[in-house]
This record gives sequence, structure tokens and C-alpha cells, in this order.
Amino acid sequence: MISRIVLRSLVVLSLCLAVGWPTPARAQLGAGLEDSLDIPTEVYKDSRLETFNEAMFDVNLWLDEKLMRPVARGYVKVVPEEARLGAQRFFLNLGVLPRVANSLFQFKFRGAAREVSRFMLNSTLGGLGFFDVAKNQFGIRESNEDFGQTLGYYGVEGGAYLVLPFLGPSTVRDTVGFVIDGAMDPKQYILSGTHNFAISSGTTVSNAVNERSLNLELFEQVDRFSLDLYSAAQDFYLQRREQQIEE
Repeated sequence: MISRIVLRSLVVLSLCLAVGWPTPARAQLGAGLEDSLDIPTEVYKDSRLETFNEAMFDVNLWLDEKLMRPVARGYVKVVPEEARLGAQRFFLNLGVLPRVANSLFQFKFRGAAREVSRFMLNSTLGGLGFFDVAKNQFGIRESNEDFGQTLGYYGVEGGAYLVLPFLGPSTVRDTVGFVIDGAMDPKQYILSGTHNFAISSGTTVSNAVNERSLNLELFEQVDRFSLDLYSAAQDFYLQRREQQIEE
């Protein structure tokens, strides 16, 4: 039986450190986890990857217990909630290009148009995205698309389940999608290698800490579960990804 605390760490890291994944999906992952514990999901399993997955699971656990949670708790004490929510919206606004591109790849032209409209409104009237005026004032909601979903849209199977260091749960398909989404980041084509690495790393860490700080109490509640939590988290992740593709 895997320790109950492991699930919390896996979920937290999947929410906080999976850069490029839709923010609403992160919240739904934590909020809907309890309902998923008894729902089995068939997945291609490669026994050669199990050792790797378990090791990465332990790495992510250590990161959350020793680094992410303590830093996030201190962050909560000095940064008001409204400012942290504003930062969350800011990072969401920065990730517009992959969402626009993947909407177009999937022929979701309205979704692409919504993303362009949201970016223009929130980057101007919304103070670079710190305020979601597109949603609150104009009723324009985000279109959450990534390249992993695009591959699924064209019939590419998920492949083997993976637990990635720092990034949490994934599959072979979604890992490829994550890399492609990262290649759409315009910073790497504008900035030099050193500056791009510094800015990207700072953005990633800031986003991770901010996301973790907004979910402190939610993930504390996960401790009460006593089932096979590794499998439950895996099932929920895979089900959620398939649901996103179908939508």
C-alpha cells in the first residue's frame, strides 16, 4: 500500500509544476479526486517503466514535502490571496500561444478567436492579465487546448503512463505534446540562451509556488484516503485527459 501522503504530492506537483497544462484542469484534478478512487482505467503498462515511475514518484514526493509546501506556506503569509489569484491569471495569460495554435490544429476556430480576444482584453484593460476582464466583463472564457490533446484528436494513443520528474503524471503522447507546446514559447526565439533559461526558470518556479499556495488546504484533505492512491491518481489523470480530448 502506497502511503497516503504520496498522492497529495503527486497531485500537487501535477497542478503546480506541469507548465503549459490548463489551469482549470489542475483545479478539477484535485477537486474530483475523491470520486475517482474506485473507477478503474485501462492503461498500457510497460513493466520496464515501473521502476522509473516509482523513483520519480519518490522524487516528486520529496520535492513537495521538503521544498514546495514549506515555501508555499511562507508565501501565503506575505502575499494576499487576491494578489496570488492575480498572479495565477497573469501566468495563464502568458500561455496564450499554445492554446491558440492547438485550437486551430483541432479546427476549433471559435476557441482560437476567444483566446485572441481574451489576450488582447486582459493584456490591456486587465493590466497584463492580472485581472480577467475578458471573463468577468465580457463573458469570454478560456479555451484550454494543448498539443497532447491535439495528438489525441488525430487518434494518437496515449502510450505508456509516465511519472516525470518535477512535472508529475503524463503519458508518452502528453510528454511529446508538452515538448511541442514548449517550443511554441516565443521567448526562446527572442532572448539569448542564458536569458531565456533564467526567465523561463524564474517563471516556472514562481508559477509553481503560486499554484501551490492557492491549494494548501485542498490537498491537506487528501490524507484521509487509504486506498491504492498511486493507482487512483493515475486513473483520474488518464480519465481527465481522455475527457479533454473528447470535448
